[in-house]
Amino acid sequence: MANGREEEEDDLWRGIAPLSLSHAGHEPALGLPTPAAQSGAQNGPHSGAHSHGMTSQWAQAIGGPALARMRAAAQRLAPRALTSVFGGIMAPAQALQAARRDLMLWLPIWLSVGIGLWFAARAEPTAEHYWTVAGVGLASLAFCSLRARDAQFVWLAFAALCVGFLLTGWRAHQVAAPALQFRYYGAVEGRIVAADRSGSDKIRLTLDQLRIDRIAPENTPERVRISLQEPPGEGAQAWLSPEPGQRVMLTAHLMPYNGPAQPEGYDFRRHAWFERIGAVGYTRTPVLLAAPPDAQDWPMAAHRFRMSISRAIQELHPDQAGAMAAALLVGDRAGITSATNEVMRASNLFHIIAISGLHMGMLTGFVFAALNAAIALIPWLSLRVSGRKVAAFGGIVAGTIYLWISGGSVATERAFVMTTVMLLAVLLDRRALSLRTVAMAACLILIFTPEALVSPGFQMSFGATVALIVMAGPWSRRARKLPPILRPVLLLIATSFIAGLVTAPIAAVHFNRMAEYGVLANLFAVPVMGTIVMPAGVIAAVLAPVGLAAPALWVMTKGTAWIIFVAQTVAGFEGAVTAIPTPAGWVLPVMTMGALMCILARGFARSCGVAALAVAFFACSQVTVNAVLIASEGELVGVMTPQGRALSKNGAQFVATSWLDADGDASPVDLAAARDGFTGPNSARSIRWRGHEIVHLTGKSAPERLAEICTRGRIVVIKARIAREDRAGDCLLVDQNLLRETGSIALNPLRGDAESGEGDARQTGPAMPPRDGGDRSETSDAAQFAEHARRAGFSVTTAKDAVGARLWTGQSN
Repeated sequence: MANGREEEEDDLWRGIAPLSLSHAGHEPALGLPTPAAQSGAQNGPHSGAHSHGMTSQWAQAIGGPALARMRAAAQRLAPRALTSVFGGIMAPAQALQAARRDLMLWLPIWLSVGIGLWFAARAEPTAEHYWTVAGVGLASLAFCSLRARDAQFVWLAFAALCVGFLLTGWRAHQVAAPALQFRYYGAVEGRIVAADRSGSDKIRLTLDQLRIDRIAPENTPERVRISLQEPPGEGAQAWLSPEPGQRVMLTAHLMPYNGPAQPEGYDFRRHAWFERIGAVGYTRTPVLLAAPPDAQDWPMAAHRFRMSISRAIQELHPDQAGAMAAALLVGDRAGITSATNEVMRASNLFHIIAISGLHMGMLTGFVFAALNAAIALIPWLSLRVSGRKVAAFGGIVAGTIYLWISGGSVATERAFVMTTVMLLAVLLDRRALSLRTVAMAACLILIFTPEALVSPGFQMSFGATVALIVMAGPWSRRARKLPPILRPVLLLIATSFIAGLVTAPIAAVHFNRMAEYGVLANLFAVPVMGTIVMPAGVIAAVLAPVGLAAPALWVMTKGTAWIIFVAQTVAGFEGAVTAIPTPAGWVLPVMTMGALMCILARGFARSCGVAALAVAFFACSQVTVNAVLIASEGELVGVMTPQGRALSKNGAQFVATSWLDADGDASPVDLAAARDGFTGPNSARSIRWRGHEIVHLTGKSAPERLAEICTRGRIVVIKARIAREDRAGDCLLVDQNLLRETGSIALNPLRGDAESGEGDARQTGPAMPPRDGGDRSETSDAAQFAEHARRAGFSVTTAKDAVGARLWTGQSN
């Protein structure tokens, strides 16, 4: 008879008995029978012995000793395989107790979940919501103090989630500032705090300390961003040489940030809210100097010093290589043209321009290695001090100086925190590159700037860092077997491949493009960045006070010229960029959580991570795009056709580009406007869609033409405001009054009609009530429009519904 232990192992093999933790580590293990245990069990139940004997006879008959060895190997691997898939599912308490030892690694994840829930809310949380979340968090901490240690991980997770939610709400209200709610044209006076280049290649000034005519001080935005239609030194701006701290006067067109270009699209208002930018606009008139910079304004004085360095570099090297060198040293990207930015994006090298963890790591790494080597070359000094700790302190000092010189952007601050935490680990005799140091850096960033979570820079930098740290272990074990001369080359290929593999899905979701040859471009560009560009920049900074920076800058610009050459070459390859449609909003969070569970979790939880990744990638392959899109001002209509989205006009470049990007369509706007579909004069474009005729009216004569065009079976989009008493006809009308209430609109066929491909045009009634509409006049235009659209056979999704009433929409209480 088999003893009790053998019976328990037999039950475990069938997946019935509880699981136990592996004594060798914190990974949950299934107590599956080993070959020895099975051998001992042969004297047990007859069914087991008979099965074993039959298998042995079959093995000897078919393959003899070789097959028997394969069977033994399979028996050894089976417990590990089953543990990887199902470990912890039958003993959750033990699995949670093991996970508690990795709490530091999970802490930023649960903080992120709380932050993500705050951003995902469709209505602004009220005081009652915050008090409720705070109560849940305190209760979770209270439960942690109880003796139920097995559940501490769960309660700490709830507490961290609540902290993330509360911190985000506090931060959002802390940065609250007035935002313009209407279009304005008139005088503007303010102080220049930044100058950069817009997506349309225009110089753009950011102003604060504003005075705006006819707007009360309490309603004046904290900051505005104004584009110059002519560059400084030319035309109307011939005299202008913008410097931080200057007070300037100008006549500008200002407007609020528009909502998403389409429902579920990116909302620039959210980004502007946390940047405290209350309006955006442009000017065609000269920008006049009202007052020189204040000598006592030290932050602006530091900014002017940085800009003077940038001008000196670009005067010495007046090409794109010099502009890139200035961007890398002082964070001034105004000199980099949109053409250069485009080829850098197409080759997946744009991360080189934006100061991030790569630059901070290379700079501090060079300083660390140089100081450590210098101390090692001085025997009496190396015997008295720790070279690594002195070098780590020097790296922190160098990183701090670089943070100040480069302008202290959010991305640079994030990189500085990550690098400083790692160097502090060296000072404290801890591992510098570990998941714990990365988790600590992520916690610090999320606590002070929780909005960083939704930025692509945060996601890509931490994603690449975590992936490289995870790769370091397997690489170090296998690198010993490689020839020494091949190790650096293979390490570079491996790191470029891993970092590109991790960041590619994130970039695809955010930017709707995937650089097919990005790994190749990084392979040729990143080594030059680390061995030539950044070291030469450090040497130039050291020699600048004595006027000897020119040779080092020459070397640096040769390196940046090579990087631009690589970008241009790779971007010129056929199929260099693949357009990716925008997936559903839940895909990236699920993908990220799945990847983190694969790294940090064990057993069944890791299997859930793999399943989450599979679901997310499957969803990416099943993206459906909106059939009809209407811009938020009625300036553009787009209808999906077999050739792609057809546009009603060749205009509204930003909106049109956003639509095409979201569709995964790399076609230029003019080609999309020329596709088959829309016909008629430019002021009255029309297209047939599912039994209806969509008409887009623009121009000054549009209101007069509405009466004759607004007939049953038509959907009329007019770029004008039509008063209720002036509405007539039986069409489904979309005017600027409706769009002001809804934002951009998406129309899609209802499921039943989607299969048939035809809607019922006869069901289309008047979208807006006439003057004598009775009780219907109490219903909002948006509700009436949605109801008539439903009767006509299609659904309506609005930007307002997708975003909800949040602080940055101006609709929250």
